[in-house]
Amino acid sequence: MKKLISRPRSIIPACDVSDREKFEHLIKETCGVPGIGGYKVGLELTIQYGLKLLVDITRKYTNLPIIYDHQKGGTDIPELGIKFSKVCQSAGVEAVILFPFAGLATEKEWIKACQDAGLVVIVGGHMTQESFLSSEGGFIADNGPQRIYIIAAELGVADFVVPGNKPEVVAHYKKQIENSGISPTLYAPGFVAQGGVITECGRVAGESWHAIVGSAIYGAKDIKEAANILTHQLDGP
Repeated sequence: MKKLISRPRSIIPACDVSDREKFEHLIKETCGVPGIGGYKVGLELTIQYGLKLLVDITRKYTNLPIIYDHQKGGTDIPELGIKFSKVCQSAGVEAVILFPFAGLATEKEWIKACQDAGLVVIVGGHMTQESFLSSEGGFIADNGPQRIYIIAAELGVADFVVPGNKPEVVAHYKKQIENSGISPTLYAPGFVAQGGVITECGRVAGESWHAIVGSAIYGAKDIKEAANILTHQLDGP
């Protein structure tokens, strides 16, 4: 199975900055830091500049993989999956994040379309914010995320987004995915600003996991130093 990131653990900067100059500075400052595994780009930059330009800027400095997070991809009708996958493939990203809250048919079709396009599919189901599940006052059924993960695993997905600020939830989903016959690679946001601690998540996430970190890196006075500090937390205190 295709492995997106060669190292077992890494930090993935979430490039949620406001303009291309800040984006390029972020890439330039961090791409040589040992332990940086790739970059996650989202809607703000993509809507302004287009995905292809962001890929081109990144490739000036590094061949580290680029993950496109549509925030939240996989929540529309099944037929749009193939259009989404073709755009991402054409832009040159290596992977996409899907949060298929729109139901079984959409999840299956979007995953299949992205796989057919040669993209690594990373599936999320449980977000980091409070009041997300129904029992917490949210809109998502408590068993919804687990169903999303298991269906994805049955379709051959091995990469999953889990909430890094909820270690007990990470441990639960990891076990359920493993029970489906998949040895998962986990990607976890929710650190620093959202209360998550990288070392705590690392204790339950297993050997193959990547911490997605946003403002703690791009908002730092010294971006490179912040990246260095965070990468040293991957293997514990």
